[in-house]
Amino acid sequence: MPLAAAGIVTGDGRIEAHGVGDAVFALASVSKPVTALALLVAAEEGVVDLDEAAGPPGSTVRHLLAHASGLPFEGAVPIASPGARRVYSNEGFRVLGAHLARQAEMPFPEYVRAAIVAPLAIGLDPQGDPGSGMHATLGDLLALARELLEPTVVAAETLAELTTTQFPGLKGILPDYGRFDPLDWGLGVQLATPTATWMGSQVSPRAFGHFGGAGTFLWVDPERRVACVALTNRPFGEWAKAAWPELSDAVLEELESR
Repeated sequence: MPLAAAGIVTGDGRIEAHGVGDAVFALASVSKPVTALALLVAAEEGVVDLDEAAGPPGSTVRHLLAHASGLPFEGAVPIASPGARRVYSNEGFRVLGAHLARQAEMPFPEYVRAAIVAPLAIGLDPQGDPGSGMHATLGDLLALARELLEPTVVAAETLAELTTTQFPGLKGILPDYGRFDPLDWGLGVQLATPTATWMGSQVSPRAFGHFGGAGTFLWVDPERRVACVALTNRPFGEWAKAAWPELSDAVLEELESR
């Protein structure tokens, strides 16, 4: 691995970390949960409503966060009607970033800094594409993971929206993994259904998270009260499909044995 760092954080704040802790990594699609959390803060503040119109005709903020707006992976022309299919979409998160900027009357990165970066006292850089362009250290991501275990910037009831299946039963394609029916998704996070093999086999059914094409992942298990983060600069590939589940299972087995 050219550069890597990994760690866990538990609900009581215990941190275990390994690797280059001060290195800044491209998060790739692990940016999406950050954007989703910012939208939940905005919803609590009344800046946006999850069910207000955004994106293609008939689509809402909720559709965009759940990859159900009909927008393709890349490109602004819809390939499905809102709510008809789970179409994983980077474009949808660009639309979300622009929508939040308009509603908040401030640039998207500035809102993320005020809503998440400053309250959590982290160095995460929200510049770039809202769905794939952020950068952070392992410490930054572990702090974010702790927030997703024990929320402080939003109410627990609001965070529960993030981990609730949105538009249940939609079939779709998970990039690099193939077609699933159904492909259940929360708001900006994948849920630990049988489709989420990258999380391993030991996480509870309540686990959720995201992986990124830069060789990155974050998963959170509220039932086990632990979150795991791995950051690398090796592009996602078959190595990740093999290594990530093994790492995740080993982490949970070690915690169980203590």
